[in-house]
Amino acid sequence: MDNGFARELALWGPESSQAPFTLKNAEAYCRRLAHVHYENFSVASLLLPRRLLPHFHAIYAYCRWADDLGDETGGGERALGLLQWWREQLTQCYQGTPRHPVMIALRKTIGRYRIPPAPFLDLIRAFEQDQRITRYQTYDQLTDYCRLSANPVGHLVLYLCECFNAPNAAHADKVCTGLQLANFWQDVRRDLDIGRVYLPEEDMRRFEYAEADLHARRYTPAFRDMMRFQVARTRLLFEQGQPLVRLVPNDVQADIELFIRGGLGILDKIAAIDYNVWHQRPVLKKWEKAALVGGVLWKRIWSILDLRF
Repeated sequence: MDNGFARELALWGPESSQAPFTLKNAEAYCRRLAHVHYENFSVASLLLPRRLLPHFHAIYAYCRWADDLGDETGGGERALGLLQWWREQLTQCYQGTPRHPVMIALRKTIGRYRIPPAPFLDLIRAFEQDQRITRYQTYDQLTDYCRLSANPVGHLVLYLCECFNAPNAAHADKVCTGLQLANFWQDVRRDLDIGRVYLPEEDMRRFEYAEADLHARRYTPAFRDMMRFQVARTRLLFEQGQPLVRLVPNDVQADIELFIRGGLGILDKIAAIDYNVWHQRPVLKKWEKAALVGGVLWKRIWSILDLRF
């Protein structure tokens, strides 16, 4: 278990005897988690409206805890038991009796934006599924997993932006599934290290990439073609989700566009190394992230000028 999370679990887990935080301290706790654990948050937060920051912090902290309970506690039955405990904490939050600092902060967000339990519960189901399923036979099964693991985050963002509806959710689902898949293709090697394979077995058969080649981490023409196929259809998801940018409020459009550009940037990085993710993990460098932010801000400034003049 990660030492940092082990300390957090000892302090605030099922055996905790700590007195509940005040709302102010709970919000500070969530803010610290967001900035310490999420390397891109300081960049993304440059574009976020200030009024939304505490609510994004609370939602991120909820997701961070759920993720760590699934991945940093040894897995299996122990992880499942802790995720069930997290579900109970969420129930207490909705009943008005939260004790965990994340839930104390989250209750304010839930009340302010009238967020239903479904997206929070779906995320827990995704982390539970991680304990039981480590391979996916078909692309449809993989995207169904993304429906639980990624799409709820988009729904939560729409609630914070006060623009949740079925058409907007459909566009957000394309973007969030695209982001999840881009992460999978970026991390083929890392995921195999922990016993997870997100490349659909039907695609391995289609491109004749053998199971032995997978476990030997062989970069072959078949692997390159399979990864090119995955990147192409993931890119299409971002294109299908692009209309969301103009459907959300003006003051968050830059953030949505930045998420899309970041996902496309990872796909471009994969293509630039000829899809050999066995050899290196493709990532955006700091200057490239800064360039993305600058590009989005510049586009935003010109759109404002066009509106005014």
